[in-house]
Amino acid sequence: MPLMVKKIEEGTVMDHISAGMGIKVLQIISAKYPIEKSAALIINVPSKKLGKKDIVKLEGVFVDEKTANRISLIAPNATMNIIRRGKVVDKHKVVLPKVLSDLLKCPNPRCITRFEHVHTTFFVEGGKLRCKHCERTFLPEEFE
Repeated sequence: MPLMVKKIEEGTVMDHISAGMGIKVLQIISAKYPIEKSAALIINVPSKKLGKKDIVKLEGVFVDEKTANRISLIAPNATMNIIRRGKVVDKHKVVLPKVLSDLLKCPNPRCITRFEHVHTTFFVEGGKLRCKHCERTFLPEEFE
């Protein structure tokens, strides 16, 4: 039996999320945007590229660049589709930028950013993130 999920008229569809990561993508989005209209989390959908994938559909939510950057940490292959009047008006891959500013809290408990009001900055280097202030390197999954 095919999976049937209602088409959205206005909002965002995140596709090509690695299987099992859809719930984390939804958590990142819902931390910034209240989910007031319909939302769908579709898990383990067959995919030619990934084998299995997750999809997140959100009615009335338009994800900004900063939130998309955060999503790119855990779902680097994801695509973001912006829907207006029932049609895809913009489709692009989320891209992990070379520098992340004021997006993440440093996991190092001794980092100056934990004690002083200092903007955080991380440099993306080979799939890891290096804190500008304490210079420690972290994997994306080490962040809250």
